[in-house]
Amino acid sequence: MDLPLGSDTVAVDFPDCAVTVATPAGGDAVDVREAAGAAVSNPHGPPLSARVDPGDAVAIVVTDVTRATPDDVLLDVLLEQLQQAGVAREQVSVILGLGLHRPMTDAEIEDALGEHADLAANHDSDVTVEAGTVDGCAIELNETVAAADTVLATGMVEPHQYAGFSGGAKTVVIGAGGESQIRYSHGPEMLGRDGVRLGRIEDNPFREFVDEAGDIVGLDFSLNVTHGPAGIMDASAGDPRAVVADLAGTARDALSVQVTEEYDAVVAGVGAPKDANLYQATRAATYVALGANNPLRAGGRMVVPAKLPEGAGEGTGEQRFYEWLSEADSAAALYDEMAQGYEPGAQRAFVVARVLREHDVWVTNSDSAEIVEDCLMYAANTVEDAVEPGSDVLVVPDALNTLLV
Repeated sequence: MDLPLGSDTVAVDFPDCAVTVATPAGGDAVDVREAAGAAVSNPHGPPLSARVDPGDAVAIVVTDVTRATPDDVLLDVLLEQLQQAGVAREQVSVILGLGLHRPMTDAEIEDALGEHADLAANHDSDVTVEAGTVDGCAIELNETVAAADTVLATGMVEPHQYAGFSGGAKTVVIGAGGESQIRYSHGPEMLGRDGVRLGRIEDNPFREFVDEAGDIVGLDFSLNVTHGPAGIMDASAGDPRAVVADLAGTARDALSVQVTEEYDAVVAGVGAPKDANLYQATRAATYVALGANNPLRAGGRMVVPAKLPEGAGEGTGEQRFYEWLSEADSAAALYDEMAQGYEPGAQRAFVVARVLREHDVWVTNSDSAEIVEDCLMYAANTVEDAVEPGSDVLVVPDALNTLLV
């Protein structure tokens, strides 16, 4: 079988193993422009034309290179709607929602936004203004977004370790926010709460915090999509909470796979853009092991083929992730230490340590084997090298978009 690796695939074969493949039912791909146009024409709540005035300065927060969102198309649809409402292109600023990820290059911005790349600027989490508080936490916001009369956002509603599903207000609150809310929302106290779980938005404290912060920052309108194995499956627009609920329902139906057995190894596919660095690629291991139904036996191993051209990752969060893992003596000691607190961005090390206390994680086929082994994980040249003969193996070809239930 073929598994994703970077922008290509790698062939794998387990002749000495019992192999089960977890493939979601998926859904039919849609034409993104048609779906986005239909969504903004029939939004949740008032239409965009009723939420913006012709003289408004408008900020649109879009996703960054870590999300496979068709932002060029979504941005084009939003700009057409704004023009029809009397808002000129010159009144619009586009902010790349980096959070604590690295800045996007000019080439990446042009590739992501096409003819609208000239409107875009990278978010800088060090240059923010306070917009209010939620749960006693200061909500810091990108200066351009804070100064705008109307705030819009794109987004990808896909399974997320903490928010249940991404998208909605998260694009602005985290993507265009400061360290204050990232530290609070991604800290050990929040991540340890009941309900903070992959695939869950109802009664999820993380999602509730993000949604309340979205009210504070004045997010007026979201245009989001969701995707499955075949591509983009649907679009939804309007009130951010309703948009996420709408597309999360579509995603659950398309991405859920029932698993009733336990396995010696799970091979979890990632592919581009998430396997660009170790920070993002480890989502495959944590999504499987910390999801609703961990299919691994006690002592079972996780195997993740990932290219890792950027090593651990180049952003502030990625470097904090690497520092914590590379300086640790053991997963158990690291978890206990991080449970006392850590810097924003380091939370991925915390959840990886949680998995590593119970399971070995092998990363194969990478350009950064030394970095993998620095981080309490094992490196192997091929997937087959990481799976012991005679194992019961579960293959999850698209681990970030499969919900094991």
